[in-house]
Amino acid sequence: MSTAHAGPGDYSRVPNPEQALKYAIQHIAGPRVEIIEGVITPVSPSWAHESAIDLIREQIGPRMRELGLRAGSGNLDLPGTANFYQPDLAVVPAELAKTEGALLPDQTLLVVEVTSPSNGDTDRIAKRRRYSQFGAPVYLLVDRQERTCTLFSQPGELGYTLVEGPHPFGAPVRLPAPFDLDLATGEF
Repeated sequence: MSTAHAGPGDYSRVPNPEQALKYAIQHIAGPRVEIIEGVITPVSPSWAHESAIDLIREQIGPRMRELGLRAGSGNLDLPGTANFYQPDLAVVPAELAKTEGALLPDQTLLVVEVTSPSNGDTDRIAKRRRYSQFGAPVYLLVDRQERTCTLFSQPGELGYTLVEGPHPFGAPVRLPAPFDLDLATGEF
């Protein structure tokens, strides 16, 4: 019995690379990872990073419960690209939060990324562009290195068309509808 192997240049039996890559990172035993522009990137947030996310959760929690929303850091797929994100925080309708698989950015109401020294430009540039292209309605960038918050909304193919900030830490940041609340940033 002979086993056929794909020879050089014969890709007829090779799975779709995007699907294979996204499948593989969802089955890694160990630290969280995401795919950013085709590069598998480990996610290992510091306590200061997690503290900023926790402060945001505390502030938006009551309003989320009123609206029937849930927050988490579940997978967001960007189909047709070599990107598969685990945002620091995404807010979605409660029914979608029961999904076992990945959601799409346009299914969120708010996506929050908090920069770390090792990946600040990823959050500032690559993720901002991709979240907009894939319709995430509101993207909040908490830039711990610059000590600012910037709110991006009205997504489009070329980027967000409404940018509010950067606001220095300590200045309130107004989250638009459906949240309609001022986010205190002094403890970030």
